[in-house]
Amino acid sequence: MTPQIRTAGLALAVLLTTAACAKAEEPQSAPAAASTAGQQVVQTPAGGTGPTCTLQQSGGTTFDLKSATVGFSQSEKEANPFRIAETKSIKDEAARLGIANLKVTNAQSQFSKQITDVQQLIAQGARLLIIAPLNSDGWEPVLQQAAAKKIPIITVDRKINARPCADYLTFIGSDFYEQGKRAADRMIEAVGGKGKVAILLGAPGNNVTTERTNGFKDRVKEKAPGITISFEQTGEFAREKGQQVTEQLIQSNPDINGIYAENDEMALGAVTALKGAGKEPGDIKIVSVDGTRSAVQGIADGWLHAVIESNPRFGPLAFETAQKFLDGQAIPDKVIISDRDYDTSNAKDSLGEAY
Repeated sequence: MTPQIRTAGLALAVLLTTAACAKAEEPQSAPAAASTAGQQVVQTPAGGTGPTCTLQQSGGTTFDLKSATVGFSQSEKEANPFRIAETKSIKDEAARLGIANLKVTNAQSQFSKQITDVQQLIAQGARLLIIAPLNSDGWEPVLQQAAAKKIPIITVDRKINARPCADYLTFIGSDFYEQGKRAADRMIEAVGGKGKVAILLGAPGNNVTTERTNGFKDRVKEKAPGITISFEQTGEFAREKGQQVTEQLIQSNPDINGIYAENDEMALGAVTALKGAGKEPGDIKIVSVDGTRSAVQGIADGWLHAVIESNPRFGPLAFETAQKFLDGQAIPDKVIISDRDYDTSNAKDSLGEAY
């Protein structure tokens, strides 16, 4: 990410924050991001009012990223476009920066394998770890080994339940609770504030599922008491499972009006199920989260009502954060990115920016 883009992104964040404060008396979601041409933009200026961490505080020592061993632990099978784009972003940015020894592992959606993967990265001399966690809990063995060697850990796209600066450096990702609220706003719009809505839950055991669910439910309760959430079942963030669950949903709730899918893969599985049941585009309103190209195309084709972006291109921001830390700058305990919305007004023109 160039300095000009970062500066523009921070300026935009300040303007959005000012506007939000001016209307603080009105409960509302954070403003949706404008087009970012695929780049991640920090929602609020780094090093705000929250806790921060410096190299001195952590007790670590600086090193040269270019010559160091850097480990990236991917959590899930790369059949999911989000994971494909995420891994590609890490690899591309490492190559651009001249980091010669990037080691990449994939846990294939097995948490025990991810723990072993990261332990092996530590044994292979990794000086920096970037982790896309499968689960939020159960990281104690890795955290203890990394702390003993003063290895900074940056988690991306999911949080771990541990102490920033002490157990890990920082989390980089979206505000998942806010994503749930924004998805609820689009669902309320789609069904006219009343009717029956189903939730295709993400995989259990991580903060993304919990926060996207809570944000959606809280917003519906606040703004649309005429909506009943009549069905909830995990689709495990997988297209096939999303299809299976939607097939069950149609049988048990034939009068369902809307489906909130907590990622695009489940939403696309739901579309397949609806087509198989003889439904037409728009018969059941679908709102999802991610921003994959297939889902944005689904909006253009009439099957999806809206998609809340969750940008997976973590490479530039992850390595920029690591370099700032090694340079002695204070790093916030979380770096929240700004995500856009896709709907019928921009889907066709935005396909090139989706992943």
